[in-house]
Amino acid sequence: MSAIRVPSVSPRRGVAEVAGVEWPEKGLCREAFIDQVSSSGIVHYRDLPWRHIDDPYAVLVSEVMLQQTQVARVERFWRRFLGAFPTVDALAAASASDVLEMWQGLGYNRRALSLKRAADICSHDMGGALPDTYEGLVALPGVGPATAAGVMAFGHQQPGVYLETNVRAVCLHELFPHEERVPDRVLEPLVADVCPPAPAPGVRIAHPDPLASPRDWYYAFLDYGAYLKSTVANPSRRSSHYARQSAFEGSRRQKRSWIVRRVLAADAEGGVAVRAVSLELDRAEREAGREAVDEGLFSSILDDLVSEGFFRRDGDVLRPC
Repeated sequence: MSAIRVPSVSPRRGVAEVAGVEWPEKGLCREAFIDQVSSSGIVHYRDLPWRHIDDPYAVLVSEVMLQQTQVARVERFWRRFLGAFPTVDALAAASASDVLEMWQGLGYNRRALSLKRAADICSHDMGGALPDTYEGLVALPGVGPATAAGVMAFGHQQPGVYLETNVRAVCLHELFPHEERVPDRVLEPLVADVCPPAPAPGVRIAHPDPLASPRDWYYAFLDYGAYLKSTVANPSRRSSHYARQSAFEGSRRQKRSWIVRRVLAADAEGGVAVRAVSLELDRAEREAGREAVDEGLFSSILDDLVSEGFFRRDGDVLRPC
């Protein structure tokens, strides 16, 4: 397979409607691509709980949870998290330890703390509401371009470039079927070019209707991408941004997660001794057939977790925040 090059326009395929956007020669033309995503999105539509809401905060929670986490797991945690923290202000008022406790089992605990910090900012500076612009959202802790675009599309029905893994898979499969190392900068103008405009104010749209709004269009994109990834070799692996996830067991991530759970289980007043956590982690690793935990590695992980706000250290004692 050849390395990626910037696509050129075939006169037979025509020029995209947005000035300056050129479509690749070897994939579907613009019109055929829109038809394929629309029809496939309807066939493979997933009736997920966060698709029946208009609350940008609840959308943000779903978008953050869905980062590197399977949909089936997120469904259960999303409901539970919103049951405990139904609003921005409720999340801001909660302790970090309570938020982390509600997040346990979902993985990538940094996401929980980022959501908590974003809620703190919005509650204190914005009256308990999320920003209603892409620029405002992307300025919040833990909110990257894809997450911000997702909130704008699903929470506000505003067009944008929502380029996440399933959307990327569709674009690579249909537009660059034989290319390797395709950069997002090539995909972004194509994704923007096919996104429908926002619907007229007050218009209610029956799902699924992919061409009716940015929200429904990206639902189709996501569902077709999920279908492709379950039936063919994952097209996203041909992205220049693809990185294979390392094994969890025995990794630094696994040790971080273990330490967080252990400290959160401790009494907030009494806490738990640093030495006790070190010995217990070392024993757990040995019992699992892995190597003993190096003291330097343990100290490094502990310093990171304290600095990131997972818990606090008072001398030789660790306490939930």
